[in-house]
Amino acid sequence: MEPKEVLLDIRRKHNLTQDEMDEKLFVTRQAVSRWETGDTVPNTETLKLLSKTFGIAINVLLGQTRNTTCQVCGSPLDNDEVLSREEDGSINEMYCKWCYVEGVHKYFEIEEVVEDVVPRWNWGTPEQMSEWLRDKLKTLDYWNK
Repeated sequence: MEPKEVLLDIRRKHNLTQDEMDEKLFVTRQAVSRWETGDTVPNTETLKLLSKTFGIAINVLLGQTRNTTCQVCGSPLDNDEVLSREEDGSINEMYCKWCYVEGVHKYFEIEEVVEDVVPRWNWGTPEQMSEWLRDKLKTLDYWNK
């Protein structure tokens, strides 16, 4: 989806007029109109405010594909409620809310994730689950730095 479509969709989903949207974002109605026609895109600060206000990742606001897997634990990022947040409240779509809390990573070793996650799963033996998870984690960006 293009940024103009994403922004129009947000406004409509929240039943806002352009005037109401401009008040929430401290911009003019004309700015909102230009975003929705694709003439311009919001500046960086406004993108952060949009992300924080409406709970949408900046990448998505810019029309990019959403990351679908937490890059720390491998959990699916299938809805906005599981996405992590930065310290300022903006969304970080690289991680789930359990692995990255207010701008801080919870895990620093793969074994920490294995010890925390495996007991909550209900398939296979703990050894099988641990082995599978260790292999999965090694493919994620966070562990390949």
